[in-house]
Amino acid sequence: MGIVSGLLLLPLAPVRGTAWIADHLLQEARRQAHDPRAVQARLAALNRALDDGAIDEAAFEREEERLLTLLERPSGSTGPTTPTNQARRRHL
Repeated sequence: MGIVSGLLLLPLAPVRGTAWIADHLLQEARRQAHDPRAVQARLAALNRALDDGAIDEAAFEREEERLLTLLERPSGSTGPTTPTNQARRRHL
């Protein structure tokens, strides 16, 4: 970057810095959302909520499906996933 372009782009530095921070926060959030240990902990909490009666069966199944999809999908993938293995599902 030359001196002239550096001076001309200087007013945009706060915007570029904010965009950089937002990008890194998004990457970290995605990494944490796909961490298998975190997803398994959320599944355990979901099972406890169902057992305690805090959520109904339909809400449990929707959230369980979403969490199992996170476990099955590689963290960088955004494509379609395979159907959930029915043997892994917990039903009362």
